[in-house]
Amino acid sequence: MKIFHKVALISVSSALLFTSCGEKKAEDNTIFGEVKGNIIVLTNRTDIVDTKLQDYKMGFELLYPNASVEFEAITDYEGTVRTRMSTKEYGDVLCKPNLNAVDYPSFFEPLGELSDFSAEYNFTNTATPISYQDKVYAFPLVAVVGGGVVYNKSVFREAGVAVPRTTEDFYAALEAIKAKTAAVPLCMNYPAQWTLNQWEDAAISFSGNSEFKNELIHKDSPFVAGGEHYELYRVMYEVVKRGLCEKDMLATDWELSKQDLADGKIGCMVLGSWAIPQVRALAKNPEDIGYMPFPASANGKKYAEAVLDMPLCINVHSKNKATAYAWIKYMSEKSDWVAYTEAIPCKKGAPYPDVLSSFGEMNVNYIQTAAPKASEEDVFGNLDKESEIGFSTDPEKKRIVDAAMGSSGETFDDIMADWNERWNKARKTLGIE
Repeated sequence: MKIFHKVALISVSSALLFTSCGEKKAEDNTIFGEVKGNIIVLTNRTDIVDTKLQDYKMGFELLYPNASVEFEAITDYEGTVRTRMSTKEYGDVLCKPNLNAVDYPSFFEPLGELSDFSAEYNFTNTATPISYQDKVYAFPLVAVVGGGVVYNKSVFREAGVAVPRTTEDFYAALEAIKAKTAAVPLCMNYPAQWTLNQWEDAAISFSGNSEFKNELIHKDSPFVAGGEHYELYRVMYEVVKRGLCEKDMLATDWELSKQDLADGKIGCMVLGSWAIPQVRALAKNPEDIGYMPFPASANGKKYAEAVLDMPLCINVHSKNKATAYAWIKYMSEKSDWVAYTEAIPCKKGAPYPDVLSSFGEMNVNYIQTAAPKASEEDVFGNLDKESEIGFSTDPEKKRIVDAAMGSSGETFDDIMADWNERWNKARKTLGIE
């Protein structure tokens, strides 16, 4: 693994100073025409919309004086944006929500040929597609490690536990935190709902198989003991059932939970690596905030998935596509977004961030979920929708938590049996062999 050594980065204001002193100004045209007019950028980053994003706005508008940028920060990004996409009013630039690739042309403007993007960027041919029929509709900026665990090192030290490698070690570590500290061992963030979806990215840690989704669509009953989803969500169930999370499930708040994790009032949370800089920014000692692989293995080896994170799209109905595209290129080529987010850069040859060094110490293998076959591009999504399991949505995960709390009368195996029945029925309905 390449280690990213932090270097002094030129600030936006310094870069602008250099530009004003005679460096060539940005071109006024893009592939869509002249850069002018106002654009609205939808973002899920409610935490930096009034701070860091304003720096980028200032830098962009100085480079393009005939253009302007407005941000619209959305807390429930996925749900809100998908609802708004039933109209034409969903911003000019937006982070791609979960959507079948076949629907991209109806909502997003094509940005170029897939072959050209693949020559310059990684993460262009994965299970999170940026293209449809060789046309790119979502611009890849950064990737994150999904399904890991953000944790407070001081809480783990106080409990006298090391970073757990196995599921049983994980339970033992949480038990020790509960017994020896005042911290909540693991925060589920049940009211936020989308936080429960973060667990899905850890499924590959139990399989170690980049093709597991492509194979899943051909299985009648994949949710059985030993299967990646059964074992993953069994952990979610057990953490709640054993009382290793917050006592009052309805009282937690996402923004407050980040501060509590930073302050050592929470031991850990299952989140993508994108969350690390957000929590570190709130901590008195940022180095106390670490990131560990999900405590699972497959065939004696540890795996983690590198996931494309929120690629940027242009609303097909935008009236200022040239400005929208210029903004995307600005964020990719002129901003310090990759370094600021401590993410994995999509640009080929760029170094990985040092925050993932613990993954190297555990010899974690990074893999990407393989893209589906050309003839099966939308099969997984269609099966997911037909069965209403919702791998990337929260209702069934809330159901697991409710069962673990004892409020629904179900057991974990009841839920898994129901998933198998619905999955099998959906395969028959859609004629999937």
